[in-house]
Amino acid sequence: MGAALGPDFPGDIALAVSGGGDSMAMLTLAHNWAHRWGVRLWVVTVDHGLRPEAADEARMVASECALLGHPHATLRWHREGAGNLMEAARNARLSLIDRWRGGLGHVLMAHTRDDVAETFLMRLARGSGVDGLSAMAATRRIEGASDKSPLPERDRDGALPPGGADTDAEGFTLVRPCLDMGREELRHYLRTLKGRWVDDPSNDDPGFDRARIRHSLRHLAEVGLTAETLSATAHRMTRAREALRLRAREAWQRMGTEGAGAGGARTGDLLFARELFEDLDRDTAMRLLAAALQYVASAIHRPRAEALENLLDRLLGGGGGTLHGCEARMERDALRIFRELKSVDQHRAVVGAPGLWDRRWRIFHPDFNGMEVRALGEDGWRQVPDRPAVAPPHHAARSLPAIWDGAALVACDALDVGPGQTATLCPMSGRGDGFDRFLLSH
Repeated sequence: MGAALGPDFPGDIALAVSGGGDSMAMLTLAHNWAHRWGVRLWVVTVDHGLRPEAADEARMVASECALLGHPHATLRWHREGAGNLMEAARNARLSLIDRWRGGLGHVLMAHTRDDVAETFLMRLARGSGVDGLSAMAATRRIEGASDKSPLPERDRDGALPPGGADTDAEGFTLVRPCLDMGREELRHYLRTLKGRWVDDPSNDDPGFDRARIRHSLRHLAEVGLTAETLSATAHRMTRAREALRLRAREAWQRMGTEGAGAGGARTGDLLFARELFEDLDRDTAMRLLAAALQYVASAIHRPRAEALENLLDRLLGGGGGTLHGCEARMERDALRIFRELKSVDQHRAVVGAPGLWDRRWRIFHPDFNGMEVRALGEDGWRQVPDRPAVAPPHHAARSLPAIWDGAALVACDALDVGPGQTATLCPMSGRGDGFDRFLLSH
């Protein structure tokens, strides 16, 4: 904990505790540590509603917290839609915790050395490269949930941390203090202390990838591929990833610029000097392209490797394409990455309303409060016959945010329409970081 958060610890910390052996051991360890250092713990359990036993397990955690003297809350998830169940559950867990945590800036989760090894093998099976095979970080920044509304009482039982239900748009820091500990070590600790925990049967369900990998690890250990060995390799991959990130950042500083229009208004595009980009080694080009698509789209994840490889080949051949809600096009002197019109064409907002348009634009001007925000599109482009020389080209300008009074365009900063300074670019959930910094953390 000292390495992750010290030397000045926050006064309040949240713990995500499911009731399994790892998280119950973390709770016990944190109880002893926090008691000595005067830190208050707030425990939260997410009931995904996937098993009938989950509610009883949440009550067990609440009972243990009452014995230890820590406030506890249970949050309930109601699944909507189809898709990857495990990924949806993970995303929902983070979103629910973010809406619950109030002003708490740190949330502990009990990922272990075994989790690192299992994740390594799962990603190896998918053909991942250095980034995918890197170990999960001891601390990770989680962007604020897009839904900032308070949790309904039917979805929450128990205590609310300081700050009530108001969450911080900046997000929180996920802390993993058990990464250097093994799963069996933690269970041994609990057994010694006569602690309680429950075993989730889905951990042994062959219908889930992780359960199959976990079973395989028992056999791989016989030939030396232990959790310790795989975890150590993942941490070496982490060092390699950091070196590659630095190289990509140096390349960006040499050849890249963030797009701007009239009066220096940001457009949200990224441009790379074409000749220099075409001379890059393939790994650095792939890394820059992937990060650029993620940044421009304000997406949580990067695009998949195969689709990225195909797009890079088309770009190096002088063409372009769409991917991840963005369009990439080789212009005469530059590669331009910009938002795909199709991805924003249906987005609507109201000037002055809370939240971001297209997850990255804050639109405000007192003269236009209540008017509509939507993409410039073809209609807006045609309404600006006298465009400034620094305006972005037609193919990129159409996805810019614009303010409309009915069918009339009244403001688009980059095209010098309106009073200016109506749209502020806030990439990656509002922090306003530039691409240069983004490269070092993604």
